[in-house]
Amino acid sequence: MDIFSKMEEYDYEQLVFCQDKSSGLKAIIAIHDTTLGPALGGTRIYDYESEEEAVIDALRLARGMTYKNAAVGLNLGGGKAVIIGDPKKIKSEALFRAFGRFVEGLNGRYITGEDMNMTQQDAEYISCETNYIVGLETGSGNPSPMTAYGVFKGMQAAVNEVYGSDDLKGKTVAIQGLGAVGRLLADLLYETGAKLIVTSRDKTKIDKAVAELGAIAVGLDEIYGVECDVFSPCAIGAIINDKTIEQLKCKIIAGSANNQLAEPRHGDILHKKGILYVPDYIINSGGVINIIDDISGREYSKENAMKNTAKIYDACKKVFELAKKEGIPTYKAADKMAEDRIASVSKIKTIYNRK
Repeated sequence: MDIFSKMEEYDYEQLVFCQDKSSGLKAIIAIHDTTLGPALGGTRIYDYESEEEAVIDALRLARGMTYKNAAVGLNLGGGKAVIIGDPKKIKSEALFRAFGRFVEGLNGRYITGEDMNMTQQDAEYISCETNYIVGLETGSGNPSPMTAYGVFKGMQAAVNEVYGSDDLKGKTVAIQGLGAVGRLLADLLYETGAKLIVTSRDKTKIDKAVAELGAIAVGLDEIYGVECDVFSPCAIGAIINDKTIEQLKCKIIAGSANNQLAEPRHGDILHKKGILYVPDYIINSGGVINIIDDISGREYSKENAMKNTAKIYDACKKVFELAKKEGIPTYKAADKMAEDRIASVSKIKTIYNRK
């Protein structure tokens, strides 16, 4: 892979390779854009099939964070880190502290936090070596509840757009993935009277959803073709692809997974099919909104976090309005909102300040 050509494609600023032989750490930190502020994005642990796959994932996720932070009005840039390896085997205090030292070495250009396969304990180990980490128990804590709440509000906005009402009672929602966010979203939907169809790689989680929420369980590949009002991807990315897109029988796609479109053209296909796609980095931004107090140094307020996360409803509506006004797919409308904000700030004249 030609790394510099890959970085030039979407104008990435920096790619950092982190290695510590004694702890077994192999990590990659990608910084996409810091026009609006320091690059913020969590660290995920994943057993990638190749180093190239890990690089591509880090770059893709970092760019997504730039657009997410810009589109919802945060003064933050976009970055992401990936730690390569099986999360069930490689975790140790030494590994996370080694990673924390690499984060510290970036001197605030990158701020990290929890992501896939990371726990609060893992984050605490990282914090032993750097203050450039958010979402600790002493601050905002686990971002999953706020992410789920934001997805719920975005789903309400989409249902309002398609059906003319926020009410999800009686609507059928197919949830792919019952992890930290997917299960909490299922709980919120159940409380509103929505009908649930679920799938997961974890049979225990499926059985609990069936028993506790009256959900209907389907196979991993069956979820794409079920009759539903809303398809909610809450697991891995790139699940809207050539294989799955023709199976969809929904009016809306609204979920927490990152990078749901395998390629931009799949967003064009959804637009032509009349399926309302809620851009993932808008609807799943609750987790980022949740940690703003951590970055600003204010005491965390759950009430304020929920109030700010509820604004995802309005952000989604703005995307829908812009898409209709310009006759473009929603993913392009969201990108335009983010790009316009970054461009406007980048034009502000720099004032000399001697230090």
